[in-house]
Amino acid sequence: MGPLKGIKIIEIAGIGPGQLAGMLLADMGASLVRIERPFADDPVLNMDPRFDILNRSRPIIGVDLKTSEGVDLVLDLCEDADAIFEGFRPGTMERLGLGPDQCMDRNPKLVYGCMTGWGQDGPLADSAGHDPNYIALTGVYSAIGEKGGDPVYPLNLIGDMGGGGVFLAMGMLAALLEAGKSGKGQVVDAAMVDGAASLMTMAHGFLAAGIWREERGSNVLDGGAPFARAYRTSDDKHIVIAPIENKFFKILLKELGLEEIDPADQYNQQEWNGMQRRFEEVFKTRTRDEWCDILEGTDTCFAPVLGMRESMRHPHNTARNTFVTVEGIKQAAPAPRFSRTQSEIRSAAGPARTDIKGVLEQWGASAKALNNL
Repeated sequence: MGPLKGIKIIEIAGIGPGQLAGMLLADMGASLVRIERPFADDPVLNMDPRFDILNRSRPIIGVDLKTSEGVDLVLDLCEDADAIFEGFRPGTMERLGLGPDQCMDRNPKLVYGCMTGWGQDGPLADSAGHDPNYIALTGVYSAIGEKGGDPVYPLNLIGDMGGGGVFLAMGMLAALLEAGKSGKGQVVDAAMVDGAASLMTMAHGFLAAGIWREERGSNVLDGGAPFARAYRTSDDKHIVIAPIENKFFKILLKELGLEEIDPADQYNQQEWNGMQRRFEEVFKTRTRDEWCDILEGTDTCFAPVLGMRESMRHPHNTARNTFVTVEGIKQAAPAPRFSRTQSEIRSAAGPARTDIKGVLEQWGASAKALNNL
């Protein structure tokens, strides 16, 4: 059982970042119950619930939070819980009677997590939005893409997942640790704009130091450097190199037989265009797999650019069991890894369960909550 065994959390269902936070906490051993609306009037993803694998490792029950009975049930559960989190617009939970004050009145030690895009305050707090809006406002979106081209959307990894779900889980864990010392809960305001901005901290330092250009594809870490980018191979696939340190760059030049390139010119941007042309010419002479045979496992900082299904079959990922199969669905294994209290996927994703009493008994609800149910 994972390191969070014994921690009881209520998840008020949302999509994306809140789901990820719930999955991370549940995989690490926390006992979660995910509370969904008993009906879906605006489904975002129309697919079988077993494929919504962010919902793994915890049960789902349907509760109508627009009824007094549903609200009372959640408040009763708060008395037994260590934490609760939600992903509605600011003020929504308060209007339902389930805001921080109402829930923490039942349990002063309760940690209350709020997952939003814009945050709990500010001029945009009440506006609708999604991942690309949040990363656009924080300078992330504008920094990603080819030189001279349009911004490229990097999936929903930076706003929803990294800046949202991961920061929510981290913030709640920190608040739970503090509550264990002080005996007092608190509200965790996890905003995707804040998380996305935090993820850009290294680039902010580079910008302040005058070594970052705000033109896409013009810097070492945005694909502008010829030694840190992807190249097309003879079979129209791609490989990527990233020997950022000069000692590794020297090894790459030796492996490629590019004696005409002076390693001392690695960071001389006047040489980058010519350097890139030579790399393009060389990498087009072999297939991706042939380059793997030559460079993979060396200190050239090399990797093939794999598709999602290909990545699941790569020898390194299979050796580490990076991907696992749960009820026929291939997915990423829990991360991070622990030496003693190992995380695990305790159940597959699925639809809401009808045996609500059984779910809540297993979760650890009080006799009061079960009687009121």
